[in-house]
Amino acid sequence: MGALHFGPARVPSRESPEAATELLQERGFTACEIDFEGKFWMDYPWAERFGELARKAGIVLSVHAPIAGFMGHVERDKKQRMAVGMLDHSAGIAKSAGAELVVFHPGFLLGRNRKDAIDSVVEQLGELRERLEGKDRAVPFGVEIMGRVRELGTAEDVFTIAARTGWVRPVVDFAHLLAVTDGGFTETEAFTEILEGADDVLEPGAPFHVHFSDIAYANRNETKHLPYGEGTLRAEPLGEALARFERPATVISESPDEASHQAIRAALEATLVPSSRRSKVSASSSRPRSRSS
Repeated sequence: MGALHFGPARVPSRESPEAATELLQERGFTACEIDFEGKFWMDYPWAERFGELARKAGIVLSVHAPIAGFMGHVERDKKQRMAVGMLDHSAGIAKSAGAELVVFHPGFLLGRNRKDAIDSVVEQLGELRERLEGKDRAVPFGVEIMGRVRELGTAEDVFTIAARTGWVRPVVDFAHLLAVTDGGFTETEAFTEILEGADDVLEPGAPFHVHFSDIAYANRNETKHLPYGEGTLRAEPLGEALARFERPATVISESPDEASHQAIRAALEATLVPSSRRSKVSASSSRPRSRSS
């Protein structure tokens, strides 16, 4: 496969860009998602400096927009305007930091059938793109597969939105997929099939963007992220599936603790390296490294 970058879904320190980058390096990470799900906490100078340091350290960045920053609103009201502003600002931070993409949620059906909801999302994303182009911040966006079985955001929804826009990439969340399939992601073939769908709509050279963690679920809907090993999602089938593609990948761990990040990273690395080197990787996986294998 292409290069693998791995890291957490949260910046490990908000003290300074230097402190954040140092912690990422100490922990052996080569990726990080800037966490704006709850609110914006990073200004433009912070983002610019963080991006500069991350590039020097070989760390790729992405941005997760606020949860309320979704498209496909039924009414062009205050909520819709606020969502546009959130995505616009997320793109500005991403541009300053040199981030790979802005991750956002696809929104909701809001009483519509799936086709009409997707049409609305695509239309409003087109309007957003024009706005971003006018500000020189038309960075790639990534729409995330969701963990709600009866709402917008299935894998098919996400692949359709990506295919129809051309500049929006699929973000494959395997924890969400495990939840909505009632535990269906245990074998390599299931991971491969989803990655094939993403591969079909991604432009050449663009990396897979993957969210991963163990997860609890009920009635085929996500409930909470779990420490790695407490659920049934495992990293080895993901590594085996990624190895079948030449495309690079960025894997973001949404686990709630550092031990889980490291366990997932070690499992991926052990799966992806040649078999002759696996014993060496296994023996050294507890030691932080500056690069993923």
